[in-house]
Amino acid sequence: MEHSEQLEAAYAVRRAMLGDEYVDNQVAASDQASQEFQDFVTATAWGVWARGGALSTRDRSLVVMAMTAALGRMEEFKLHASSIAQTGVTDEEVDELLFQITAYCGVPAGVSAKREIRAIRAERS
Repeated sequence: MEHSEQLEAAYAVRRAMLGDEYVDNQVAASDQASQEFQDFVTATAWGVWARGGALSTRDRSLVVMAMTAALGRMEEFKLHASSIAQTGVTDEEVDELLFQITAYCGVPAGVSAKREIRAIRAERS
């Protein structure tokens, strides 16, 4: 696949996961340097989602939530946790993931992730 096709596929996954409005707002706020950065982030991060392989979208979603929580990147954790409807991850699986995060990444990471999940679920109600 050519670079332009890879980037297009990565943007398609990003839009499917995060929604057109979110991606459009990110792109609209970009100047040339920022657009290059958006393309780089999309090609790199979302490109791994678009490549296929042995991990399902559901699996990738769980892994990304665990990694972003472990790194304390709660803004990214919340972004991905808010997108579980598009990945097939259930609330029950996220609840179980919180135990894994807490056990392997530490109590502060687990507590922060739980706080974000609580806020996401309150917004849904």
